[in-house]
Amino acid sequence: MNINASINGSLEIIAFRLNEQSFCVRTRSIREIRGWVPVTPMPHAPYEVLGVINLRGMVIPIIDLAVKLGMGGTEASERSAIIVTDVNGMTMGLLVEGVSDILTVPAESLQPVPSNAGQATQFVDGILTHQDQMICFLNLEELFSANGPSGASGGNGGGAGPGWEEF
Repeated sequence: MNINASINGSLEIIAFRLNEQSFCVRTRSIREIRGWVPVTPMPHAPYEVLGVINLRGMVIPIIDLAVKLGMGGTEASERSAIIVTDVNGMTMGLLVEGVSDILTVPAESLQPVPSNAGQATQFVDGILTHQDQMICFLNLEELFSANGPSGASGGNGGGAGPGWEEF
């Protein structure tokens, strides 16, 4: 488990929903949260790349995080959010169904991922138990690393792979 607890043994996280499931990431890599805006599709982009947007003069890719995680795609709506993040030296937007909370939780509430969880152990730092829910704690650096998962595992579309880095 690769956990860097913040001040006083706590974790600062942002929680969000994808396909009726709760996920979270550390706030340190988040630049901003914005509402859904239409994207400009890019030809031959990996399946998880919805397109690009202009963010104050910078063109950034918008990734459907559900597709990147091998889940069904997210149907963008007025309730959807784009989490703009800096990961591995690259700025990108992550489409999620909606942001639910920004929390500071005790580091000891993070439970390890079961060893038989397969590929998830590479990019999930653990499972947070918060109130009456379980939240999957994603490690974006591992998820978007050169040797991380390729998104639509199982050939759900065209070209899911490391090609998104060309943006």
